[in-house]
Amino acid sequence: MPANTDRHPDSRPARGATPGRARQALALLGFLALSLAAWALASVPIILHSPGWFAESVKAPWMPPGWMFRSMWIALYIGVAVAAWLVWRKGALTRGTLACYIVQLVLNAGWPLTFFGLYPVLGTAALWVAFAVIAGLAVTLVFLIMRFGPVSAGAGLLVLPYFSWVVFSASLNLYSALHN
Repeated sequence: MPANTDRHPDSRPARGATPGRARQALALLGFLALSLAAWALASVPIILHSPGWFAESVKAPWMPPGWMFRSMWIALYIGVAVAAWLVWRKGALTRGTLACYIVQLVLNAGWPLTFFGLYPVLGTAALWVAFAVIAGLAVTLVFLIMRFGPVSAGAGLLVLPYFSWVVFSASLNLYSALHN
């Protein structure tokens, strides 16, 4: 007698099983919404403080124009959302991998809060705290790449530009901490 292969309609797909198209589309929209919410939250201190203390601060000679940051961050947030979705589709966005994904979102949203938002209160110390946050984000992204890559090569590759931009941004943060 064949085994009953019917799953409860609310159950998660087994590891390696692909969920239905409607569920995949809904999950992709959910990952995109989560990333865009983190991006929007991160944007608030930037918008509030860019014309103030940051406009007058000493910046690295290799600092790109502001429009490039907005464009890059939105693209990177979309990329990491798609990467998480690719891993989720394979049933592998669980425990440590899910925690790593959430930590990177929190650290990414937390960096502008420390860099831009705390500077008026803490001065240069805020820039050093922000550097610690962005360094933690870089380390978290290494772990995310190591967790995503074996599950989905595409997911691992989607996180690489994000990691590169975070390292670049960390260099700008370090320069600001040393010169302001």
